[in-house]
Amino acid sequence: MLDSAATTRLAPLGITQAAQVHLNLTPEQLTQEALRRHEGVLTDTGALMADTGQFTGRSPKDRFVVKDAGTADSVWWGDINIPFAEDKFDQLHQKMVQYLADKEIYVRDAYAGANPDYQLKLRVVNELAWHNLFCYNMFLRPAEGADTSWTPDFSIICAPGFEADPAVDGTRQKNFAILNFSKKMILIGGTGYAGEMKKGIFGVLNYLLPHERATLPMHCSANVGKDGDTAIFFGLSGTGKTTLSADPNRGLIGDDEHGWTPDAGIFNFEGGCYAKVIDLSAEKEPEIWNAIKAGSIVENTRFVPGTTTVDYANKSVTENTRTAYPINFIPNAIEPSVAEAPKNIFFLTADAFGVLPPISKLDKSHAMYHFMSGYTAKVAGTEMGVTEPQTTFSACFGAVFLPLHPTKYAEMLGKKMDENEVNVWLVNTGWSGGSYGVGSRMKLGYTRAMITAALNGELNDVEFKKHPIFGVEVPASVPGVPTEILDPRATWADQEAYDKTAADLAQKFVANFQKYADFANDEILAGAPKTAVEASV
Repeated sequence: MLDSAATTRLAPLGITQAAQVHLNLTPEQLTQEALRRHEGVLTDTGALMADTGQFTGRSPKDRFVVKDAGTADSVWWGDINIPFAEDKFDQLHQKMVQYLADKEIYVRDAYAGANPDYQLKLRVVNELAWHNLFCYNMFLRPAEGADTSWTPDFSIICAPGFEADPAVDGTRQKNFAILNFSKKMILIGGTGYAGEMKKGIFGVLNYLLPHERATLPMHCSANVGKDGDTAIFFGLSGTGKTTLSADPNRGLIGDDEHGWTPDAGIFNFEGGCYAKVIDLSAEKEPEIWNAIKAGSIVENTRFVPGTTTVDYANKSVTENTRTAYPINFIPNAIEPSVAEAPKNIFFLTADAFGVLPPISKLDKSHAMYHFMSGYTAKVAGTEMGVTEPQTTFSACFGAVFLPLHPTKYAEMLGKKMDENEVNVWLVNTGWSGGSYGVGSRMKLGYTRAMITAALNGELNDVEFKKHPIFGVEVPASVPGVPTEILDPRATWADQEAYDKTAADLAQKFVANFQKYADFANDEILAGAPKTAVEASV
């Protein structure tokens, strides 16, 4: 039998039986529980080291959304939002409840959204103690002594030990993450990757906030200057989003998920950080390094042999090694994590083709187009002798988290630009002087100088020149940066080769955008680069 506090919280979720319920334990208690249950071990800094098992990252092909009367006409159905039947969801829910009936479970009441007016009340039920610690770190924590016996706005039931039967349950394989907007519930099973919980709630907010609150959800990091000037940074993995937004002279609002409201600025969705730690060092990223202490979690890492010191260079489990810690473990983090509407927005790309300028300014059309494109380029592995860069496009810099069509978010960004004085910058942290293999990577010091100049308003009065193919505005000078690197064409020894590479990249942008073209308005389409045919007209 459950006690009254547990019954109040769990009966609405269909859970009426469990071997033991641990309610809102402290980080110290959860760490001890995880150690007692052999879910992890302690590192020499006091952090809990745990493994996620077979899945060391999200499994996008096993993420489903229940298709019902409320979602049938609003969700962007396809490879990202895979429809799931209502009756199959109910069946899985009942099976999970039965599975947990003889288990110890860990229950947590939390929030998502640092602005109280836009907050979601959450309830999380975990099979694993370390997963509950992850939720303590990543979601927002109620004030000590607060009454949290609320009816949640959304709930998560996460049971890694429960595996679906695809033939019966309608899943693709044994693991699954299923969002049900009508029942306000997420079911996660068959995977120990904790990030599924965090990103599940991000998906919920990506649906509810635009749909119901005229608020733009953003997959970005954000910081704020001493004068209250907010900056946000969008960028796919490898573009420098975490590094460039970590600025000792600016307060950290958050490192991953934010909302931009109609009238109350921006707010962090989360209460913590979930940072990659592959090759982490105290010299490169001291804030993250120092945050890995008692209360923190490190995932899928390994020790230096014979010690309890984490070997951050070890990739034997995965390259996606991570740490999760509360945001107040970062010294310059601001709490509550709210700030004014941004003055500057940075789209970060690591263009391995060496085509895009190191910094350029975007008008509304180009901002919406590049936001929907979400471009970067990755250098291919050389096992088969392939050294050509590979383009990566991810709508709104986070396509896998978008329940609505990308045009919805792009139009909201355009509206925000109309309503606020905001500069949008495209920053290339990738190659200059040629593509990968010929050119060289843009120096981090130069990129920082360009971002600082933009933040300080030092580019407001400089001369700009329009890029002939991409149409973005390129500054003629930036304080602290050699003028000769600002025009990418001028950095190439073979400028005809630059023209050809730029035209090829433009064609890749246009080809990628074809899938959105029928839904995009004329103002968005006007931000497209010129293809070879258009350029010759």
